[in-house]
Amino acid sequence: MRVNLSQSADEAGVAKTMPKDKKTKGLFNYDAKVSFKELAPLGLQHVAAAIAGIVTPGIMVAKACKLSGSDTTLIIQTSLIMAGIATLIQLFPIFRRFGSRLPMMMGASFATVPILLIIGGSYGIGSIFGAQLIGGLVVLTMGFFLKYIRILFPPIVTGTVILSIGLSLFPVAVKYMAGGAGSATFGSVQNWSVAIVTFIVVFTLNYFGKGLFKLASILIGMIVGYILALTMGMVNFGPVQSASFMQVIPPMHFGIRFDLIPILLLTIIFLVDAVQSIGQFTATTMGAMDRQPTDRELSGAIMGKGLINTLGSFFGGLAVGTFGQNVGLVIETKVINKYILTFSSIFLVVAGFVPKVASILTTIPYAVIGGATISVFATIAMTGIRTIVSAGLSSLNVGIVGLSLAAGVGVALSPNCLAGFPAWVNTVFGTSEVILTTILAVILNLVLNIIKKPEKAQATKG
Repeated sequence: MRVNLSQSADEAGVAKTMPKDKKTKGLFNYDAKVSFKELAPLGLQHVAAAIAGIVTPGIMVAKACKLSGSDTTLIIQTSLIMAGIATLIQLFPIFRRFGSRLPMMMGASFATVPILLIIGGSYGIGSIFGAQLIGGLVVLTMGFFLKYIRILFPPIVTGTVILSIGLSLFPVAVKYMAGGAGSATFGSVQNWSVAIVTFIVVFTLNYFGKGLFKLASILIGMIVGYILALTMGMVNFGPVQSASFMQVIPPMHFGIRFDLIPILLLTIIFLVDAVQSIGQFTATTMGAMDRQPTDRELSGAIMGKGLINTLGSFFGGLAVGTFGQNVGLVIETKVINKYILTFSSIFLVVAGFVPKVASILTTIPYAVIGGATISVFATIAMTGIRTIVSAGLSSLNVGIVGLSLAAGVGVALSPNCLAGFPAWVNTVFGTSEVILTTILAVILNLVLNIIKKPEKAQATKG
């Protein structure tokens, strides 16, 4: 008799984490059919958590490339559409190879933004999509061979990466709560009041609520925060009034150029971001399913990501990545039903073709988003710690985690500490806690757990 170990692991995780309310039990099963009244609020919750992260990179890149207003709108639209398609690929793998079949929300990758700004400002937006095309193919190839190199990414490495992701997101949440970096009202009492009220609602429902009220705590908190912000005059409906009702996405609108330096820079970032994605997918299965992801799932996840980035380069869609806030939502609620994120994906695709819909989502104040997601980011960090502990706290593992975080976080929190190096070095290694931490964790694990450990065992045997 053939036993599906992956399915058994899923069911075990579901049984362990499922709330007592039997009416919602289908939400904790990947393939179960669920009602629309369960589907809609949880799907919209994922959209609300992701929307700012999806549209913001496009706006930043458009400014760096000095695009017109219409082209900026086009970038935002393609970001929404590609986020939806990328998520659907992860939920329903193409040819059973491109995609993970895991509940993962995809969207514009913040990890690539610093490099995209440099490329866009120096070489133009066509060069961004040329580099993305090559980088996407490299990542796709990496995913194909992932099972042969997965030894480089054991739980001690992925746990360290997940923890660094959580730590890197804390300042993002706090800046959102304060009103968004660069805002004229940044740090105001008004912003903090809205953020704190939003957080209190989320916290109360999450720890004291039941059923859908508990599962949709983020969405409900954001609705309450949005209404409060509306009464305080913090919501700007200008984008809604100026947005059109329908917009077709023309292929090759921005062109494609192949320049060596942009290709090298973006490919390096893509590879590091792929390791970060492995950490995010691992966090999802560990936190919501109580198991490690399989080789096939991780291979499909990376191949799916490479595929959508390659296709996106032809349509003006910026590189996609995993979304930490949505990973946190899945972990916190344990809701892994594929139809929840299917609803979210379809909503994003429709919003991409109907700018009026997308513009409504962009009116959500940063303070509301920050108040709703800070607990989500905390969950990600704690999932990283949990993964590290599951690997064992041997002296070698402690060294791997401690040294990787010390260097990665230390450099990121020390502006201009790499000022003596070429500008690209600071951009790649000095702007994110995750990148340097990931590289060091892989190298230190290779040295201490793969090379040194066998030698030690051989010496003991002798």
